[in-house]
Amino acid sequence: MDISKFFDTIDHDLLMKAVEHHVREKWVLLYIRRWLKVPYRTSKGETIERTMGVPQGSVIGPVLANLFLHYTFDKWMRIHYPNIPFERYADDTICHCVSKAQAEYLKEVLTCRFEQCRLKLNAEKTKIVQCPTSTRKKVEGYEASFDFLGYTFQCRKSWNRKQCQCFTSFLPAISKKSVKKLHEKMKEWKLHSHLDWKLQQVGIEIESQVRGWYNYYNKFGKTEFVKVMNHLNMVLAYWVRRKYKRFHRKPIVKAFSWLQEIAGKDRSLFYHWQRGQTPRLCLCTKN
Repeated sequence: MDISKFFDTIDHDLLMKAVEHHVREKWVLLYIRRWLKVPYRTSKGETIERTMGVPQGSVIGPVLANLFLHYTFDKWMRIHYPNIPFERYADDTICHCVSKAQAEYLKEVLTCRFEQCRLKLNAEKTKIVQCPTSTRKKVEGYEASFDFLGYTFQCRKSWNRKQCQCFTSFLPAISKKSVKKLHEKMKEWKLHSHLDWKLQQVGIEIESQVRGWYNYYNKFGKTEFVKVMNHLNMVLAYWVRRKYKRFHRKPIVKAFSWLQEIAGKDRSLFYHWQRGQTPRLCLCTKN
């Protein structure tokens, strides 16, 4: 579930009712009202008056938006539908229903609820998704996957260690959109313009970002995340070929093999090497 233009369409009067429930100091309320109503200036120099919504990019914006949804959705769900579990991050939400009928009914009542609070659900991003597994067959007419917080949830093969058998489960892994973002981040490093760096310095410069990726995306669907780290190793191989003359006119596999040798001697150079994602060459044969 996704709310259309959520941060831009929050009603100021309803929001202040939620704020006043927690804040008693008049001077604090005064400043919050000023934050909400202050005009903003566009990149072209135009001044636009603000009659609704919270200022995006501000410190207080996400706090006020979260407070508004706490009363609009979280608390309302716990009162009226306590048996339907849900997760919410900002305005992105997942509700877990036990049947198709319950999901369709909940979608209708939530549409009405948000309209009462002067919000509107995003029709394209709000949908009913079925979660098929080995024990749940797919229902025609409904999608069987969705993206949430950088992960794609869908049917994936899994392994039962106790019973030593393969089965199908509904599991998360890094989404294609997130993979594209990480690839673009690697391009933004512009390693080709830093041929004066040593290999150790490259590792230091990119460590914080790679560590962050690992801490977030390596929790689930590790097989898919390994492909991203393999791409990173290839990016490093292209940097090696440009930096060292002996690799200039040779196939990229030569630079990749050299990196593989370096990783075998010292994994501490790169964070993903420390986590076991060293450069690896695969030999493929065709029948």
